[in-house]
Amino acid sequence: MSSAMQASYLPATTDSIAQALEAKDPSLSISILYHVLENPSSSPESLRIKEQAISNLTELLMQERKAEELRSLLTQLRPFFSLIPKAKTAKIVRGIIDAVAKIPGTSDLQISLCKEMVEWTRSEKRTFLRQRVEARLAALLMENKEYAEALNLLTGLIKEVRRLDDKLLLVDIDLLESRLHFSLRNLPKAKAALTAARTAANAIYVPPAQQGTIDLQSGILHAEEKDYKTAYSYFFEAFEAFNALEDPRAVFSLKYMLLCKIMVNQADDVAGIISSKAGLHYVGPDLDAMKAVADAHSKRSLKFFETALRDYRAQLEEDPIVHRHLSSLYDTLLEQNLCRLIEPYLRVEIAHVAEMIELPVDHVEKKLSQMILDKKFAGTLDQGAGCLIIFEDPRPDAIFPAALETIANIGKVVDSLYVRSARIMA
Repeated sequence: MSSAMQASYLPATTDSIAQALEAKDPSLSISILYHVLENPSSSPESLRIKEQAISNLTELLMQERKAEELRSLLTQLRPFFSLIPKAKTAKIVRGIIDAVAKIPGTSDLQISLCKEMVEWTRSEKRTFLRQRVEARLAALLMENKEYAEALNLLTGLIKEVRRLDDKLLLVDIDLLESRLHFSLRNLPKAKAALTAARTAANAIYVPPAQQGTIDLQSGILHAEEKDYKTAYSYFFEAFEAFNALEDPRAVFSLKYMLLCKIMVNQADDVAGIISSKAGLHYVGPDLDAMKAVADAHSKRSLKFFETALRDYRAQLEEDPIVHRHLSSLYDTLLEQNLCRLIEPYLRVEIAHVAEMIELPVDHVEKKLSQMILDKKFAGTLDQGAGCLIIFEDPRPDAIFPAALETIANIGKVVDSLYVRSARIMA
């Protein structure tokens, strides 16, 4: 082996691949595979072995978390790409980019790598591969919150792909555009992009994972419009698709299903869904967080609600979709509790209300002033005395509606008389 390793390259044979796989030291395996790739032979068999070597080398570099080496490998392979079909080139390039994505903390590296590959594919006139790398780049830019650049890239790409009528890629890009507009809080454009993705998907066979992504995005948009029952149906469809594929997004779909149950005041169903056969498979912090929120909602306890938010911060606060809906739920729960507490009083100290509800005084005072402005109850805050003064609900005066009704009836009589007189005159 030592004499073989001294040579500038190794023969592109299955024995060389086996030698690399049998090596106990990963760095030695990587070195052997690099030597195989340096072999100048371009026979069909050599190219096939080199493709296998690239696949194994990519896997090893990913396991060793050598993201920079994967990037340089992609640059080194450019002469090799001219010897193999474009479809195989696309597969290798996307495989290496996927491998870099699996290494934590490589977001900026992925973006620069994709930009490099876009320039190379443009110079080599490899349109098919360029479009897919650009779609990947747009997704990375969106994850990096560089929304303006991602939107500019997608706008041009959508026009180009629609002209070529590549339905499968169009579904991906339309879905990406929908997610991007949703992140920018532009709901009408997010819905329009999702409708375009569905239209394109109806014309072709869509892989289950992609169909699950469409359903997941549909659920998110319906939940944003407070249509939680329809959203639940979409999340359930997405969960079934991801669960069958053992996709990690299954747990998010299940989490959003539970969120919908809580939002429609069916928090008691949460425990049953979690203890079902499918639910038990995903028991973990995400489901525990939703169960804690459901328990707090069932007990109408703000203290338990805040405890859940504090204990499961990563699962609740850092998930933008869950956080948005739970903020709305928290406000509703707080208003209900405050209304219940102040109901027996005409004048009550704000500090006493804060003590009963177990929240800071300034927080309670701010919420009460907001409720008064929103006309949730009639009252005023006496900040000098630190009191809330509640007014009795004014009794509706029956005279005005009756007067309006009488005037409306007189109007109808006058109109009727006018029609009759017009007939007589005719």
